[in-house]
Amino acid sequence: MSNFKRCCTIFKFCLYVVLFLLLSLSLIVVSVQRGLNNEDKTALFGGIFVILALPVSLWEIINHLIFYSRPSLQKHIIRILWMVPIYALNAWLGLVHPDQGIYFDCARECYEAYVIYNFLVYLLHYLNEEMDLEINLSLKPQVKHYFPLCWLPNWKMGREFVHRCKHGILQYTIIRPLTTGIAFICELNGVYGEGEFRVNAAFPYIIGINNVSQFLAMYCLVLFYKANREELRPMEPIGKFVCIKAVVFFSFFQGVLISIAAYYGILNMYFDVPKDVSANYLSNRIQNFLICLEMFIAAIAHHYSFSYKPYVNYLVENVSLCDAFYAMWDVSDVQADLKEHFGVVGSSISNINTRIRGHSTNDEERSPISPNCQSTSTYSSILS
Repeated sequence: MSNFKRCCTIFKFCLYVVLFLLLSLSLIVVSVQRGLNNEDKTALFGGIFVILALPVSLWEIINHLIFYSRPSLQKHIIRILWMVPIYALNAWLGLVHPDQGIYFDCARECYEAYVIYNFLVYLLHYLNEEMDLEINLSLKPQVKHYFPLCWLPNWKMGREFVHRCKHGILQYTIIRPLTTGIAFICELNGVYGEGEFRVNAAFPYIIGINNVSQFLAMYCLVLFYKANREELRPMEPIGKFVCIKAVVFFSFFQGVLISIAAYYGILNMYFDVPKDVSANYLSNRIQNFLICLEMFIAAIAHHYSFSYKPYVNYLVENVSLCDAFYAMWDVSDVQADLKEHFGVVGSSISNINTRIRGHSTNDEERSPISPNCQSTSTYSSILS
C-alpha cells in the first residue's frame, strides 16, 4: 500500500506538470493568434488558480476510490468532489472562449443541481446507517419554520418531515436543468437577453424562478440540519454545509449581483470599461474569473471537509479501484429518486384537481344555474 501511495504522489506531481503545460500551450496559441491583451491576461491568471485547484480535488477523489470502504457514503462524496474541477474548468473555458459561455454554463448549472441531490442523499444514508431516521424524528420535539416561512403549518416530525425536506430539495434538481434548457433554447432564438433585465427578455424571469427554487432547496436543507443536528455532529457537518452553500448558492447570487451591477453601469464607476464592451460580456468575465479564484479555495475546503481519511480502514476489504470507478458513474439511484419525485408531484397535482372539482360540485349544488332560477328548497317552502 505504501508503494501505491508513492505512485499516487508521483502521479499527482505529473498531473501538475501536464496541466500546466496544456494550459500554457493553449494560452501561447491564443496569444500568437491575437496578441496578448487584457483578456488573455485574465485567462492566464484564472488558469493559474485552476491549475492549483484541480490536482487537490483529483487527489481527494483518487484516494476515496482507493479506500472505498463505505460505498453508500463515498459514492456521493466523490460526486460532490467533482464539483470543483467542473466549475473551475467551465469558468476558465468561459474566459478563453467567451462567445461560447452559455454552453459551458449549461453544463455547470446542471451539475450544480446534481451536487445538491447527492449531498441530501449522503446525509440520509449517513443517518439511516445509524438509526431509523423516521422513527427517531417522530420522537423529537417539533421543528418550527424559520422566517419568512414561519406562517406555514409545521411539518409533522417523522415520515412527513423527511418526505417534505427531501422533495423540497429534489425540486431544485428538476427546475435547475429545466430552466437551463429553456435558457439555451431562448438563446438560440435570440430572446434570452443574458444579463439584461428587460421585460421582453427571458433572462430576468429565469433568474427569478431559479432564485425561488434555490431558496426553497436551501431552506429545506437548513431545516433538515436543524432537526438532525445532534445525530450529524460526529461527521462534523458544519464544514460540509458551508462548502455546499458557498459553492452552489453563493456563486449563483454572486453572478446575479454582478449582472445587476454591470447592467445598471455600477461597474463602470470603478473600472475603466471600453465603450464597445457590453454589460453581459463584462459581468460574465468577472464572474468566471472570480470562480477560478474561488475554486482554489473551495478545493482546499473540500479537502478537509470531505476527506478520505475517515474511510481508511485496513481491516475491511475495499472494493477494487475499477468497481469503485464504475460505481461513481452509476446513476440508477438518481433515476429511482427522480421517478419517485415525479410521482409525488403528479399525486399532488391530482389531489389539487380533485379538491377543485369537489368545491365546484358543491357550489353547483348550493347555487342555481342562473340568477333567475330558484332552488328546489325555495319551491318546497312556497308550496307548503
